Amino acid sequence: MAPPTGLFGWFSSLLDWLRSLFFKREMELSLVGLNKGGKTTFVSVLTTGQYTEDMIPTVGFNMRKMTKGGVTIKMWDLGGQQRFRSLWERYCRGVQAIVFVVDAADADSVPMAARELHALLERPSLKGIPLLVLGNKNDLPGALGVEQLKEMMNLKALTDREVCVYSISCKRQSNIDVTLDWLTRHAKA
Repeated sequence: MAPPTGLFGWFSSLLDWLRSLFFKREMELSLVGLNKGGKTTFVSVLTTGQYTEDMIPTVGFNMRKMTKGGVTIKMWDLGGQQRFRSLWERYCRGVQAIVFVVDAADADSVPMAARELHALLERPSLKGIPLLVLGNKNDLPGALGVEQLKEMMNLKALTDREVCVYSISCKRQSNIDVTLDWLTRHAKA
Protein backbone atom coordinates (compact mmCIF):
# COMPACT_ATOMS: atom_id res chain seq x y z
CA MET A 1 0.00 0.00 0.00
CA ALA A 2 1.38 3.39 -0.98
CA PRO A 3 1.87 6.01 1.74
CA PRO A 4 -0.86 8.65 1.92
CA THR A 5 -0.24 11.82 -0.06
CA GLY A 6 -1.61 15.35 0.05
CA LEU A 7 -3.48 17.10 2.84
CA PHE A 8 -5.97 14.26 3.30
CA GLY A 9 -3.14 11.70 3.51
CA TRP A 10 -1.29 13.81 6.06
CA PHE A 11 -4.45 14.25 8.15
CA SER A 12 -5.17 10.52 7.94
CA SER A 13 -1.64 9.70 9.12
CA LEU A 14 -1.95 12.14 12.00
CA LEU A 15 -5.29 10.65 13.01
CA ASP A 16 -3.83 7.11 12.95
CA TRP A 17 -0.93 8.26 15.13
CA LEU A 18 -3.29 9.92 17.65
CA ARG A 19 -5.47 6.80 17.76
CA SER A 20 -2.40 4.69 18.54
CA LEU A 21 -1.64 6.93 21.54
CA PHE A 22 -5.08 6.74 23.12
CA PHE A 23 -6.79 3.62 21.82
CA LYS A 24 -4.98 0.37 22.34
CA ARG A 25 -6.00 -2.56 20.20
CA GLU A 26 -5.89 -6.21 21.14
CA MET A 27 -5.59 -9.38 19.18
CA GLU A 28 -5.77 -13.02 20.12
CA LEU A 29 -4.57 -15.63 17.67
CA SER A 30 -3.79 -19.32 17.56
CA LEU A 31 -0.78 -20.84 15.81
CA VAL A 32 -1.40 -24.35 14.58
CA GLY A 33 0.29 -26.74 12.18
CA LEU A 34 2.13 -30.03 12.14
CA ASN A 35 5.10 -30.50 14.44
CA LYS A 36 8.45 -29.16 13.21
CA GLY A 37 6.80 -26.49 11.04
CA GLY A 38 8.27 -23.59 13.00
CA LYS A 39 5.39 -22.29 15.13
CA THR A 40 7.43 -21.82 18.31
CA THR A 41 10.34 -20.39 16.34
CA PHE A 42 7.94 -17.90 14.72
CA VAL A 43 6.65 -16.82 18.15
CA SER A 44 10.23 -16.46 19.39
CA VAL A 45 11.24 -14.33 16.41
CA LEU A 46 8.18 -12.10 16.88
CA THR A 47 8.62 -11.64 20.62
CA THR A 48 12.41 -11.47 20.96
CA GLY A 49 13.61 -10.68 17.45
CA GLN A 50 16.02 -13.61 17.77
CA TYR A 51 16.21 -16.90 15.87
CA THR A 52 17.16 -19.99 17.86
CA GLU A 53 18.35 -23.05 15.97
CA ASP A 54 17.26 -25.81 18.34
CA MET A 55 13.77 -25.15 19.68
CA ILE A 56 12.18 -27.68 22.01
CA PRO A 57 8.90 -29.04 20.57
CA THR A 58 5.78 -27.60 22.17
CA VAL A 59 4.05 -30.09 24.43
CA GLY A 60 0.40 -29.05 24.67
CA PHE A 61 0.45 -25.28 24.31
CA ASN A 62 2.29 -22.09 25.23
CA MET A 63 0.89 -18.58 25.47
CA ARG A 64 2.96 -15.48 24.76
CA LYS A 65 2.05 -11.80 24.60
CA MET A 66 3.72 -8.98 22.75
CA THR A 67 2.92 -5.37 21.91
CA LYS A 68 3.62 -3.89 18.51
CA GLY A 69 2.49 -0.45 17.36
CA GLY A 70 -0.28 -0.08 19.92
CA VAL A 71 -1.53 -3.64 19.40
CA THR A 72 -1.23 -6.24 22.15
CA ILE A 73 -1.10 -9.68 20.58
CA LYS A 74 -1.85 -12.78 22.65
CA MET A 75 -0.56 -15.87 20.83
CA TRP A 76 -1.53 -19.45 21.56
CA ASP A 77 1.26 -21.70 20.27
CA LEU A 78 -0.31 -25.17 20.00
CA GLY A 79 1.57 -28.44 19.79
CA GLY A 80 1.50 -30.04 16.35
CA GLN A 81 1.90 -33.67 17.36
CA GLN A 82 -1.05 -35.96 16.55
CA ARG A 83 -2.12 -36.26 20.20
CA PHE A 84 -2.59 -32.47 20.54
CA ARG A 85 -4.50 -31.77 17.31
CA SER A 86 -7.86 -32.48 18.95
CA LEU A 87 -7.20 -29.44 21.19
CA TRP A 88 -6.73 -27.02 18.29
CA GLU A 89 -10.40 -26.13 17.92
CA ARG A 90 -10.76 -25.19 21.59
CA TYR A 91 -7.93 -22.65 21.32
CA CYS A 92 -9.04 -21.32 17.93
CA ARG A 93 -12.58 -20.37 18.99
CA GLY A 94 -13.08 -16.63 19.28
CA VAL A 95 -9.64 -15.58 18.04
CA GLN A 96 -9.15 -12.78 15.50
CA ALA A 97 -7.00 -15.03 13.28
CA ILE A 98 -5.81 -18.59 12.88
CA VAL A 99 -2.18 -18.83 11.78
CA PHE A 100 -1.29 -22.16 10.18
CA VAL A 101 2.46 -22.71 9.90
CA VAL A 102 3.67 -25.29 7.40
CA ASP A 103 7.20 -26.49 6.62
CA ALA A 104 7.44 -25.35 2.99
CA ALA A 105 10.74 -27.22 2.57
CA ASP A 106 9.07 -30.57 3.37
CA ALA A 107 6.70 -31.12 0.44
CA ASP A 108 5.92 -34.64 1.67
CA SER A 109 4.28 -33.24 4.82
CA VAL A 110 2.06 -30.73 2.98
CA PRO A 111 -0.80 -33.15 2.10
CA MET A 112 -1.13 -34.15 5.78
CA ALA A 113 -0.97 -30.48 6.79
CA ALA A 114 -3.74 -29.70 4.28
CA ARG A 115 -5.96 -32.51 5.65
CA GLU A 116 -5.49 -31.30 9.22
CA LEU A 117 -6.17 -27.69 8.27
CA HIS A 118 -9.36 -28.49 6.35
CA ALA A 119 -10.61 -30.79 9.14
CA LEU A 120 -10.06 -28.00 11.66
CA LEU A 121 -11.76 -25.32 9.56
CA GLU A 122 -14.84 -27.50 9.00
CA ARG A 123 -15.78 -26.94 12.64
CA PRO A 124 -18.82 -24.61 12.83
CA SER A 125 -17.32 -22.72 15.80
CA LEU A 126 -14.46 -21.50 13.57
CA LYS A 127 -16.55 -20.27 10.65
CA GLY A 128 -15.41 -16.95 9.23
CA ILE A 129 -12.21 -16.58 11.28
CA PRO A 130 -9.46 -15.18 9.01
CA LEU A 131 -6.69 -17.61 8.12
CA LEU A 132 -3.03 -16.79 7.60
CA VAL A 133 -0.95 -19.64 6.16
CA LEU A 134 2.79 -19.25 6.61
CA GLY A 135 5.05 -21.38 4.43
CA ASN A 136 8.10 -21.36 6.69
CA LYS A 137 11.70 -22.24 5.83
CA ASN A 138 11.80 -20.54 2.41
CA ASP A 139 15.57 -20.23 2.95
CA LEU A 140 15.98 -23.97 2.29
CA PRO A 141 16.47 -25.43 -1.20
CA GLY A 142 13.29 -26.67 -2.85
CA ALA A 143 10.95 -24.81 -0.52
CA LEU A 144 7.46 -24.41 -1.96
CA GLY A 145 6.34 -20.93 -2.95
CA VAL A 146 3.02 -19.24 -2.22
CA GLU A 147 1.24 -20.48 -5.36
CA GLN A 148 2.44 -24.05 -4.82
CA LEU A 149 1.21 -23.98 -1.22
CA LYS A 150 -2.17 -22.58 -2.26
CA GLU A 151 -2.61 -25.39 -4.75
CA MET A 152 -1.22 -28.27 -2.66
CA MET A 153 -3.26 -27.20 0.36
CA ASN A 154 -6.42 -26.55 -1.70
CA LEU A 155 -6.81 -23.11 -0.14
CA LYS A 156 -9.13 -21.88 -2.91
CA ALA A 157 -11.79 -24.20 -1.47
CA LEU A 158 -11.90 -22.07 1.69
CA THR A 159 -14.54 -19.56 0.63
CA ASP A 160 -16.13 -18.80 4.01
CA ARG A 161 -13.23 -16.71 5.33
CA GLU A 162 -10.37 -14.43 4.39
CA VAL A 163 -7.29 -16.48 3.46
CA CYS A 164 -3.79 -15.05 3.10
CA VAL A 165 -0.54 -16.93 2.37
CA TYR A 166 3.02 -15.73 2.90
CA SER A 167 6.33 -17.45 2.28
CA ILE A 168 8.58 -16.75 5.26
CA SER A 169 11.88 -17.70 6.85
CA CYS A 170 12.12 -17.42 10.61
CA LYS A 171 15.85 -18.08 10.34
CA ARG A 172 16.49 -15.16 7.97
CA GLN A 173 13.48 -13.22 9.26
CA SER A 174 12.19 -12.73 5.73
CA ASN A 175 8.58 -11.55 5.41
CA ILE A 176 8.16 -11.42 9.19
CA ASP A 177 7.37 -7.71 8.84
CA VAL A 178 4.54 -8.23 6.31
CA THR A 179 3.19 -11.03 8.48
CA LEU A 180 3.14 -8.75 11.50
CA ASP A 181 1.45 -6.02 9.45
CA TRP A 182 -1.27 -8.48 8.41
CA LEU A 183 -1.80 -9.52 12.01
CA THR A 184 -2.03 -5.99 13.39
CA ARG A 185 -4.58 -5.05 10.72
CA HIS A 186 -6.86 -7.77 12.11
CA ALA A 187 -6.73 -6.56 15.73
CA LYS A 188 -9.92 -5.29 17.34
CA ALA A 189 -10.28 -1.90 18.98
